[in-house]
Amino acid sequence: MKRIFLTLALTFTFAGYAFGECGDADKKTFEALDRAWSEALVKGDRNALMAIIADDFTALPAMQNKTQSIEAAMATFERDKANPGMADKLTHDNYMITCTPNSAVITHRNSVTTKIGAGGKEETFWTRSVHFLEKRGGKWQVVTNANNRLDEYAMLGYMEMDWNTADMNRDLSWFEQNYAPDFSNVSSRTAKLTNKAEELADFKNDKSRTESAELSEMNIRVDGNMAVVTGVNHVKGRDEKGQPFDRRVRFTDTFIKRDGRWQVWATQGTRIP
Repeated sequence: MKRIFLTLALTFTFAGYAFGECGDADKKTFEALDRAWSEALVKGDRNALMAIIADDFTALPAMQNKTQSIEAAMATFERDKANPGMADKLTHDNYMITCTPNSAVITHRNSVTTKIGAGGKEETFWTRSVHFLEKRGGKWQVVTNANNRLDEYAMLGYMEMDWNTADMNRDLSWFEQNYAPDFSNVSSRTAKLTNKAEELADFKNDKSRTESAELSEMNIRVDGNMAVVTGVNHVKGRDEKGQPFDRRVRFTDTFIKRDGRWQVWATQGTRIP
C-alpha cells in the first residue's frame, strides 16, 4: 500500500504594517457580519447580499463577480427550497480576524455535511474561507472571498486541536461525537486501558482542569480510511486537589473514517520526563 507522510503546521499569519490586532468588540462585529452573510445565503436574501457584497467583488477560485456570485447563491437557495432534505448543513468556527480602521481580513473554518458525498453517501468535510473587507461609505463590504477545501491531513490536524479545545472547555459532546463506538485509550498517567463508555465516565468525574494545551512535532499518515497521528501535547492545568501540573506527553492517535467522517479509534500516550 502506498503511504503518505506529512508534517503538519497549521499557521495562519497576517504580517506587515497593513494589519493590526482588532479589539474584542471589533472581532465580534466582524464575526456577526460574516454570520449575517451566511444567513443571507441560506435564506436567499438578495437584498442583504447586495448590501454586503461590494460591486467590484471577486470570488476565488472561480473568479465570480458580484452578480454571478449572487445568482449562484439564489440558484442554490431555490434548489434547497425545492428539496430541503438534500440541503447541505453548514457551520462556521475557528475565526481569526485582523483589521485596520478601513480594512479587515476574516478567516474561518467551514464544516459541511452533504447528503451526496463520496460514493453517493453522506459525508462531512471542512473548508477554509478568507474574506477581505473594506469600509466604504461608512459601511463594511466584502471585496474578495477565497475558499478552499481542506485535505485529509488538515482535517486530522484540526481534529487534534479541537480535541484539546474540548478538553479545556469540558465539552463532553465532542468526545461523544468523535470517539468511535469501539474506541480504546491507554492512559499516559496510569497505563489503564479504557473503552469509550469508561473514558466518558472518567471525563465526567474528573475534577482536574486543563488550562492550556499546545501541540507540536505532529506527523500525520493517511492510508485510505485509516490514519495515524503522532506528536507531543504540552498540557498545563490543575489537578483534582487544585495543585498545578505541567505535562508533556508523546502520543499516537489512530483514526478511522466511517460514513464519511473521521473518528478517533484509539489513543495512547507516554509521559515525557
